[in-house]
Parts: sequence; C-alpha cells; structure tokens
Amino acid sequence: MQTVVLAAGVGSRMWPLTEYRPKPMLPVAGKPLVAHTVDAAVEAGATELVLVVGYEADDVRSFFGEEYAGVPVEYAVQEEQLGTADAVRSALDVLDEGRFAVLNGDALYDVPSLTALYDGGPAVGSFEVAEPTSYGVLETDDGYVTGVVEKPSDPPSNLVNAGAYVFPEDAHGWLLDVEASERGELELTDVLSRSCEAYDVRPVAFDRWLDVGRPWELLEANEWKLAEMETRVEGDVSEGAELNGPVVVEEGAEIRSGVVVDGPALIQSGATVGPNAYVRGATLVGEGAKVGHAVEVKNSVLMDGATVGHLAYVGDSVLGRNVNFGAGTKVANLRHDGENVTLTVKDRRVDTGRRKLGVVVGDDAKTGINSSLNAGVVLSPEATVLPGETVTRDR
Repeated sequence: MQTVVLAAGVGSRMWPLTEYRPKPMLPVAGKPLVAHTVDAAVEAGATELVLVVGYEADDVRSFFGEEYAGVPVEYAVQEEQLGTADAVRSALDVLDEGRFAVLNGDALYDVPSLTALYDGGPAVGSFEVAEPTSYGVLETDDGYVTGVVEKPSDPPSNLVNAGAYVFPEDAHGWLLDVEASERGELELTDVLSRSCEAYDVRPVAFDRWLDVGRPWELLEANEWKLAEMETRVEGDVSEGAELNGPVVVEEGAEIRSGVVVDGPALIQSGATVGPNAYVRGATLVGEGAKVGHAVEVKNSVLMDGATVGHLAYVGDSVLGRNVNFGAGTKVANLRHDGENVTLTVKDRRVDTGRRKLGVVVGDDAKTGINSSLNAGVVLSPEATVLPGETVTRDR
C-alpha cells in the first residue's frame, strides 16, 4: 500500500532542538525519529513511501534517498505549512489511484497494530488515554468511527486519534475541497469526517503509540526504542569496564577503564565514555560525543558531538549537537515540592507529567565549570552559562 509520511513541519513545540533541523530527524536510538515510523510502515506492508517534506527538506532526502529498506521512496514538497490536509494534498501528484495510508512522521507505532490498520478498507488508528482533552477524540457508534472532536472539554470517549489512516480512493478528491479551520489550517480530520459519512471506518486500537511533539517525549521515544535493542559490542571496551543489560557499543566507540554502563544504552561510533564514568537508564550517546572522567549520565540523550566534562551530572535531559558542559556542571532533575517539572513550550510553561526531568539544551550551548542548571531549564542554541552560575530560568 502506498504510504504518505508527513515530515514537513518545523516542530516549534520541540524548540530549541529544531532550530537547525526538522523534528522528524531528531535522534531516537541511533536513527531519525521518522525512520522508526517508516520502518514500522515497511514491516506492516507499505509498498511505496511518499515523504512529504518542507522545513530542512534536504536532511530527510539525504537520509532516505530513492529507496529505503527495499521500498521505493518518492518526495512531495509542502511549500507552506498550511495544515495536515495541505501536506497530503501536496502528495496527490505522486499517489496512484486507490486507497492509501497516511502516517504522522513524528509518531511511533507498534507494528502489529499498524499491520491491522493496513488490513482492509477505511480505518483510523486509535489509542486509549486517561485524559483525552488535549487530543483529537474519536466518536464511535456500533463499532465504527463517526467523527472526531478536537480537544473537547467533554470528550465523547477516551479514544484519541493516533494520526494513522487508511483512506479510500475518494479521498483524492476530498483533499481538494478542504477549507481552513478556525485556527486557519487545512485539517486532515476533515477528510476523515468525509470518510465516516461515506464508509464504515474502522477504529484500529494501537497497543502502543507515542506522539513525539515535545522534548520530554523525545526522551520517551528513546526509552521505548533503546529497550528493544540487544547487546552488541563492536567498539573498544576496556577490561576494567562493566556493561549490564542491553548495551550497544558501535564500531569506533571507546569505553574506558572504570566505566559502568547499565542499559539500555547506545554508545555510537566515535563516542568516548570515561574513565570512571557511570551511564545508566535509557541513554543515547551520539556520534563523537564525550562523557568524561567521573561523569554520571542518567536517562538522557546526548546528540552528536556533545561533551560532558569531568565531575558532572546529567539526568533526564536532552543535549543538542556540540553542546559542551564544563567540569563540575550539575543538572537538577527533581522538584522537592513533589510537583511535576514544567517546561517552556512555545512561550508557555507546560506540565510535562514527569516528576523527573532535567534540562533541554540547544546546539552549541556551553556551560562554565561548576555551574548548576535547575530542573526544567531550556538553553537556547549557542547560549552560555558562566563559571559557578546557577541557572533557574530559560535563556
């Protein structure tokens, strides 16, 4: 089945990590987020991939090329970010006749559920959540979807739209008729509503699904995918190092003496850890990244080229490319008042739902020695922190 994967958005809710690259290309367990979406689609039965690109489109093209995992790849360009229906509309020129699938390129799906979605006529992926008011909520009747309500104060169900669809051939024409919503966007849910009027649309329950829209959800995505790895050691591991649980050490990586790694963890090519460092929890140490002497890194993402100098602590945090933490830098990742950590998303502090969350740091930011970063702090790309400084607000 032809599968359209939406990967054109700027990803403003993921800032500052998306300042220089699109959200779908952020790293999850050693590959771009959207690659996990595409892998699931291929395994579920995608026969051709149509990637809708826009912001920093060359990043997506250079990774996928003209063929990926044995499946041909086409590209469609969304010139302006006018909504999800506009994104799929931009792919009409390369879509064949017949039904087709659409997947959000910033979501993770379990393969068996996605396979069930592909198996048969019009369908939409659903996922049951405890608090659905922040999602598009599916209305159902007699086992079929009858509509979708966006972010309702009084939800008709706990089933939310998982951003995975199989549309009938009629949707080719319906995409051309979509009008702007109250928020000024062309919404793909309008096409879903048309499908519900004309067909019996199946709600396919996903066993596992994650919408990766905000920085702490990037941590969750890595927690999911790193846990699926099996231990593989191709790099240089000192006899004085200890690896526990699923740990991957890629060729060209180095684990020095005295290091303990409690997985799941991925140490990528060119990275160095130690000596005498401790890496634990779901942690990604990207290509060329450095974890220095007596550093502890817990449940974090260190992107390519990030450096955490000696005698430092980083917990539940995301560090962008080429970030440099000076010696003695400490990250707080827990509020003592028992409340969840909040984080700034599009100029508004948002409850992350996480008791433990550290910092989110944009590319090329630097901290001086013995600096302290409070839980929930966001550092802009190229931001600097002075030696000995305590940072309690974003900068």
